[in-house]
Amino acid sequence: MPTTFLDAAIAEAKKGLQSGGIPIGSVLVIDGKIVGRGHNKRVQSCSSVLHAEMDCLENAGRLAASDYKRSVLYSTLSPCDMCSGAILLYKIPSVVIGENRTFQGPEDYLRSRGVQLEIEDSSECFQLMQDFIQKNDSLWNEDIGE
Repeated sequence: MPTTFLDAAIAEAKKGLQSGGIPIGSVLVIDGKIVGRGHNKRVQSCSSVLHAEMDCLENAGRLAASDYKRSVLYSTLSPCDMCSGAILLYKIPSVVIGENRTFQGPEDYLRSRGVQLEIEDSSECFQLMQDFIQKNDSLWNEDIGE
């Protein structure tokens, strides 16, 4: 059982890996409660856009603007340009990032737009990605558009 919200995102990442996908997970928290969970499903759903954060927001369903404005998004990996765009669109004020050594999205831009970022530098998040990339480098490069 996850003990923190980042642990819940890590559990999502592991779920993605176990189902044949890329081990990145995310949860959306409002008022101390998880309202959405997701993991990268690009492989499983043959999708061009189902990164973990996008899947999480989709699974949270339709929310009011006021809900997003008091939410925190947890992601095991630094959000890419696409996911950062969704963060900005919905005015999510705070993002907790498991790690950004494997990949760093436009963090400075998010900060410049008022988003508070907390980088956990989780060794578990980092190791999940390193193990995956070692075995699946072409799939990883596809996921980040290279």
